[in-house]
Amino acid sequence: MRKPTTRPAGAVAYRGMGVLVLLGSFLGCQPADRRPGTVLLASGADLQSPNPLVTTHPLAKQVQRYVLLTTLVRYDSTLTLRPYLARSWEWSTSRTRLTFHLVRGVRWHDGAPTTAQDVEFTLQTAQDPATGYPRTSDLEELVRVDAIDDSTVILDFSGPQRGIPDVFSDLAIVPVHLLGAIAHGDLRRAPWNQAPIGNGPFRFVSHEPNRRWVFERNDDFADALGGPPLLQRLVVAIVDEPTTKLAALTSGELDFAGIQPGHASFVRRHPQLEVLDYPLLFTVSLIFNTRRPPFDDRRRREAIMLALDRPEIVNGIAFGFGTPASGPVPTELLPELPEPTPFLPDSARALLAGESLEFELLTVGSGEVALEQLVQAQLAKVGVIVRIRQMELSAFLDRIYAVRPDFDAAILGVPGDLDLGYLAPLLEVTGQVAGDDPLDQFRRDVPATFLYHARGVQGKRRQVQGVQMDLRGELPTVTSWHIVP
Repeated sequence: MRKPTTRPAGAVAYRGMGVLVLLGSFLGCQPADRRPGTVLLASGADLQSPNPLVTTHPLAKQVQRYVLLTTLVRYDSTLTLRPYLARSWEWSTSRTRLTFHLVRGVRWHDGAPTTAQDVEFTLQTAQDPATGYPRTSDLEELVRVDAIDDSTVILDFSGPQRGIPDVFSDLAIVPVHLLGAIAHGDLRRAPWNQAPIGNGPFRFVSHEPNRRWVFERNDDFADALGGPPLLQRLVVAIVDEPTTKLAALTSGELDFAGIQPGHASFVRRHPQLEVLDYPLLFTVSLIFNTRRPPFDDRRRREAIMLALDRPEIVNGIAFGFGTPASGPVPTELLPELPEPTPFLPDSARALLAGESLEFELLTVGSGEVALEQLVQAQLAKVGVIVRIRQMELSAFLDRIYAVRPDFDAAILGVPGDLDLGYLAPLLEVTGQVAGDDPLDQFRRDVPATFLYHARGVQGKRRQVQGVQMDLRGELPTVTSWHIVP
């Protein structure tokens, strides 16, 4: 997790001026990219792959489902599932069979029709462990997929379903006529990944690794799916250095850029910019290893939970761009959740009853460790000694996800999904066996304590209108974006 800077805003602006001369070549933005109707959006890393079967990068997944490709269903702004490539559906009485009816006349960008065979291929390929689809576990109850004609696909499940699984809003459909002949284990290296042909509102134009992705409007995008977008062109520029990104935004090289919370006040003072602040499905957590001492004892885990001042963490680390957490799910998703976990240091001391508690806290990164140091300082006030161990990401993951996990506690950023499918795997990381109600297990057993729910912070040029960013991400309304004088 990238930490916010404490450098004064004026120093940021001064340093940014030094890189402006290099921005044009760094971003790869030729004059044609700034023609009318073009929007440039920054990504902190390359998009990994346009192939939804092998991708974990959050922005890449959004480009897949909102820009290049289509999903069977999608969420509206109220987080209600709506038809998309599937124009309608019905369940069997037992709710073990789901029939999707696809929109007719949708074509891939090479002119081939999008059919139920594409849906069948995508879902069956996602189920194959050789593919490496990150959400294969979400398809465990799907036992059969049958395309019975070009616009109808039947899905059979091993048990009753309470609703359409969230994975069908996340996994974009890919073309069987272009990927079907490739072995599932080779899909990460498929030529299609370098020059993808989609069926979404934008067509792929070009990709310069670690510099930019360029998409242009698909004038043939079906009216039944919303019709062609208002923008002519969308450019995703790869800019990983926060100060360079900020300078590019203020100079007009970028229209959108994720900014550090500490830079928000500087951006707000710019007359042509505004700050978008929106909820994310991303929770910053302190997880315990309940398999071994000291956190095999629930009493100690509860003491840590009560000793942490979450509002102080939100204000000091996230500059207010977050909400104190009462559990793993933000209230925007589950409004019935209880109030944030109380800060009760005296109760924490009583639970410890004078016991000397010391543990190692694993974290990722190098250099500034503001969050971990604040946690360390807060726990010291109730007599708990915390030893911070910073690690490189791969080493950190090896310790957390090993066959025999080797950690006492760890700071972990937890990306979520709207179907709450991430809760059971998170329980397993802590050493718990997930039951029927993982949310209740977190409340009852305290295998983790949740610090805050992060919020997205984007700087945006005021000329770009029609933008809504929310729990769905940054791009759900990209087809409505437009530029005003």
